[in-house]
Amino acid sequence: MPTPLHLTPEGFQRLQRTLAHEYARLEEARRVVQEQMEANEQENQGLEAAQREVMATLARIAEIEDSLSRAVMIERAEVQDDRATLGAVVTLLDMDTGRELRLQLVSPPEASAIAGELPRISTESPVGRELLGRRVGETFAVNLGRREVTYRVVSVTS
Repeated sequence: MPTPLHLTPEGFQRLQRTLAHEYARLEEARRVVQEQMEANEQENQGLEAAQREVMATLARIAEIEDSLSRAVMIERAEVQDDRATLGAVVTLLDMDTGRELRLQLVSPPEASAIAGELPRISTESPVGRELLGRRVGETFAVNLGRREVTYRVVSVTS
């Protein structure tokens, strides 16, 4: 049985939009391959690159379709005992700098840090692994490569 992939409704919709985008890219890549095949030999130098683009897009489509087929929706984070769970929105305090960081704890395919949006961190990232299951008031340290950061969990909401 395939491993379930827990996604928020927003993450599921993002994957669906990405899949639609990849299908559009595939059609364009196939069009380029067809054009290159119809060109005479001196003009079809881009055929190999176009064929690689088709193959890469097909692989990405297969990956997204697999994720969507295994998707199990989490409607809301079920915050119990003020613990950080999948889908929860968490506020952390960087104990060294005093800066607060607000983020959402998500599964790996949903993770992203787009400017202007609430950062979504993976439960498999260093911070996500240490944060999962933590309660409000707990502190934990994470090695981020350049430095070790100590965070305190300020709040956990659904």
